[in-house]
Amino acid sequence: MLDAQQAKALQARRDLAFLVLAGLFLGTLAMLNILGLTRFLALGHIGSWPIVVAVGALPYPITFLCTDLISEIWGEERAAQVVWVGLLLNGWVVLILWLGGLLPGLEGAPDDTFFEIQRLAFGAVLASMAAYLAAQFVDVRMFHFWKQFSHGRALWLRNNGSTLVSQLVDTSAVVLISHYAAGVLPVRPDEPVAPQLLAFIASGYLFKAVAALADTLPFIWITRALRQWLNIPSTGSEIGGDDDPLMQAMTTGSSLPG
Repeated sequence: MLDAQQAKALQARRDLAFLVLAGLFLGTLAMLNILGLTRFLALGHIGSWPIVVAVGALPYPITFLCTDLISEIWGEERAAQVVWVGLLLNGWVVLILWLGGLLPGLEGAPDDTFFEIQRLAFGAVLASMAAYLAAQFVDVRMFHFWKQFSHGRALWLRNNGSTLVSQLVDTSAVVLISHYAAGVLPVRPDEPVAPQLLAFIASGYLFKAVAALADTLPFIWITRALRQWLNIPSTGSEIGGDDDPLMQAMTTGSSLPG
C-alpha cells in the first residue's frame, strides 16, 4: 500500500507524463495548421509514380503515437478529451491568423509571406479540422476495439490496427476536401483530376503507414517504460482502474495525495 508521500510523488509523475504527451500532441497540431500545405515534398518514386507529401504530414504520425499512448495508459475518455482540446486549438490558430490579417500592419514592412501562409491555412482549415476529427476519433475507437479484442495483450495489434485505419481516413479526407472545398492542392488543370487526387492520397497514406509501422517498437518500449514509471500493472489496465495502486490507496483513505 502506498503511503501519503509515495502517492503524492506518483500523482506528480503521472501528471507530468500526461502533460508531456498532450503538449507534444497539441504543439504538433498547431504547427500542422500553419505549415500544412505551404510546401509539397518529392520523396522519390515507385516506378514512374512520384511520392509527394505535404510538409505538414511530416510530424503528423506523432499525433497518433501520442493518442495511442494516452489511450493505453489513461483510457479512451481521456484520449477523447485531448482530441476535443486539439479541435479548439485549431480554431484558436485560425482566429489569430484572421486577426493578424485584419489589424493594420506596419507601413512599409513586407507582409506577403504572412498573407500567403494565411491563405493556405484558411484554404486547408476545413479539410484539416474535418479530417482531424474523423481520424483521431477513429484512432481512439479502433485502439480500444483492438484492446478489448486482444484482452489487453498484443500492443502491436492495437497500435497498428488503429493507426493504419485512421491514417487512411485522414489522408483521404484532407486531399478530397482540400481540392473540392478549398481548391488549394497543386493540381495540374490540363490533366485528369481523379488520378492526381488518387496519387496524393496514395503518397500521403504510404508515408503515414510506413511511419505508423516504424513506431511500433517505440510504442511498445515507451508503454512498458511508462507502466513501470507510473506504477501501472502491465496487464492492459489503465490509470484509475480497479487494480491501480493509487486508486486503491485513495479508496481506502489510508494515503491520499495532497
